[in-house]
Amino acid sequence: MVRVFLALPMAFLLILIGFPVLYNVLMSFQDVTLMTLPQFMRPWIGISNYTTLLGEKVTYEVLANTFVFVGGNVVFQIAIGLSLALFFELSFPGAKFMRGLFLVAWMLPPLVIGSVWKWLFATESGAINAILGSNMNWLSDPSTALWAVTTANIWFGTPFSMILLSAAVSNVPKELLEAASLDGAGPIRRFIYITLPAISASLLAVVSLTIIYSMRAFDVIWAMTKGGPVDSSTILPLFSYRLSFDEFKFGGGAAAANFAFIIVFIVALIYVRSIKHEKIL
Repeated sequence: MVRVFLALPMAFLLILIGFPVLYNVLMSFQDVTLMTLPQFMRPWIGISNYTTLLGEKVTYEVLANTFVFVGGNVVFQIAIGLSLALFFELSFPGAKFMRGLFLVAWMLPPLVIGSVWKWLFATESGAINAILGSNMNWLSDPSTALWAVTTANIWFGTPFSMILLSAAVSNVPKELLEAASLDGAGPIRRFIYITLPAISASLLAVVSLTIIYSMRAFDVIWAMTKGGPVDSSTILPLFSYRLSFDEFKFGGGAAAANFAFIIVFIVALIYVRSIKHEKIL
């Protein structure tokens, strides 16, 4: 009976996750054209798709964009999310209601988030230029487009980080914090020596999830800039999409997707290990 229950999730994993991943890996080693796309057996070209990608300057620009986008999201989503979690832990009147309101942003569809932020960053009618009294072309200037989409994604993902970290912060032993306070420890010393070690496992898990979700970002960027101008806001998922469905380089698109998959797979292993460590505690 146990084997039957195990067979169902295993079948789900193999058919809906394992097969698409393996099929994408297979495509990255084949010469895939519009004519051969419906076929399974295509000309085998080895690592040519990978060497072609690594020989193009745009690939390194996309990798650099991905690093900046993911790094910015991890740093600011965790910093803002943890600050909000600590703030709402003060339990002032209306704290739970306000914490719930932050989740509204996370529940909105990413395409809606991207459209709203596209308006906020608009040159002529945007609220940000109106507040700053400037006339910046945030989304059409290659030097600011990546930061604009990164800001929008940080705003989108921060409530998720805050909720996860709130659960960890609320489990910090109150008696330890009170004892440290009686011994003269200030808020900063209590945070560094008590709160931070107590939530370290959860913090690592949230960092891993933030990296994974940031590596999957597509809708927000697509709605705001479509990866432009001149690939200045293109990250790996958009690069893979553009190669496959704009330039019809299906093998190259599959290879770019595999670059993203390798990064996400490594981070997922770290995440699973962090959960295992949390259970042991």
